[in-house]
Amino acid sequence: MHIHLINPSDTCFGTAVITPRWLYVLAAATPAEFGDPLIWDETLDPMVPENIQTGDVVGIGVHTGNALRGYAIGRLAKQRGATVIFGGIHATLYPEESLTLGQGDAVVKGDGDVAWGTALADVRRGKLQRIYDGGRVEAEHFSPARWDLLPKDRYMWASVQTVRGCPKHCSFCSVWRTDGQQPRQRNSDVVMEEVVTLRRMGFRFIALADDNFYPVTLTDIKLAEKQGNQAKVDELRAIREERFELMARLAELPGDLTFFTQITMESAEDPQFLDAMRKAHIRGALVGVEAVTPEGLKSVFKDFNLSGDNLIERLQQFRKHGLHVLGSFIFGLPTDRADTFDATLSLAHKAGLTFAQFVLLTPFAGTVDFEKWEKSFGADIPHVNGTPITRYWLIPQDQRPKMFMHHPTMNSEEVRVRTQGVWDRFYSLSAVWKRSDCTPTLRSRLAFLFISKLYRQMYASTGMATDSARRSRSNKWARWLAVPCRKLFQGKPMPGLQVPPRHVATIAAAVAQPSLLPVIR
Repeated sequence: MHIHLINPSDTCFGTAVITPRWLYVLAAATPAEFGDPLIWDETLDPMVPENIQTGDVVGIGVHTGNALRGYAIGRLAKQRGATVIFGGIHATLYPEESLTLGQGDAVVKGDGDVAWGTALADVRRGKLQRIYDGGRVEAEHFSPARWDLLPKDRYMWASVQTVRGCPKHCSFCSVWRTDGQQPRQRNSDVVMEEVVTLRRMGFRFIALADDNFYPVTLTDIKLAEKQGNQAKVDELRAIREERFELMARLAELPGDLTFFTQITMESAEDPQFLDAMRKAHIRGALVGVEAVTPEGLKSVFKDFNLSGDNLIERLQQFRKHGLHVLGSFIFGLPTDRADTFDATLSLAHKAGLTFAQFVLLTPFAGTVDFEKWEKSFGADIPHVNGTPITRYWLIPQDQRPKMFMHHPTMNSEEVRVRTQGVWDRFYSLSAVWKRSDCTPTLRSRLAFLFISKLYRQMYASTGMATDSARRSRSNKWARWLAVPCRKLFQGKPMPGLQVPPRHVATIAAAVAQPSLLPVIR
């Protein structure tokens, strides 16, 4: 019996930007008696069905975007006599769909750190259940990734997770529902061991793949104090202190390391946290701006963000503290008008964003937006070749609409064209070269240029193209650009690197803490 772990994808670039962490976490969660699992990441190369034999176990992780491909792999594996187990966020939301359309034998819902091993043991005993509910495991039970199984020289960035869960409740996001609103934070010892392992292998760029690296805001603490909830205050302060401890330890690592993470806009109100991020070699973060108007922010339950000139000033705070921002914007909100696109592009330039992404409003499964959209049709749901539009992920990519939600003043094609135009202008060669002056050397500027163009090809042209020919051209450009990009990001392995001792971080955190108290109180 062989264990296969498969990350489905319709698009292969030969080289990938960031390691798909879940594959290597489940590899670590695979009991030793089953041997090392065979890992297939289809963003690198297509899966080879002939390698699956009768009696093997195939684990397939699906999110909404790759569910259709995942189901096709499930059926292929089933035909070859394998036991098929689905997992991932989409399988958690739609377990029966995975069992039926993917011909799965079982589904692992929620976290797989513990439940995956249980399912494998049941396969061996001949008592496999249909559903395994992994729930939300506590941080001390998170499995560290098996990076020793990583293929050599195929990824630009590595990934490490420090916390799961996000306390926010944005209408377009399902994370707070699937991973919970209570942050589950890993001990800094295990995080540091993983980071050092990756640097030993030669990775200089590491994504801190967290739902929200800033899980506790100063406002959260003030509110708990105002409510007289001392237990909550102590809990929040403990989480915050652990963040500072981790960052103090990251600061002791070699200076050529660069980390990137995901945080909310509120972190800009916390200069001490931003300074700690900079010292910890965290050079950039994805920040969900979403909309540039108060009405747009309110429509996505994100009115804790600012708008207009206040938004520009808040975003500039990141740059002042040495942090580059990948700003994320949503187009197609009901409050958008024709001038919203130019206004958004102008704001992105004025705020000094290093990177930006402009996505079409999509009702992702498991979100508040999806539920409202699905209910809006009542009994009269449109179909595309027999598939209801409310199950759009089951519609082949070339037949799938680019927009799903009705807009009151613009048709879908107008929104798509205007959105593509913003991508084109923000990532024009002249605009990218101008932004590249934020880097210190010519090599860095070239790396910036390559990665900017690669990012645009991967996430704009391929995702928004209206015909297969354009998608094919974009894929070829992305594949070509990926090779020099990977080489620019590679570092010399440091096999002798050691984990910095904990006492260094403890002292640093203790020094920082007294200055936090006046801000909190």
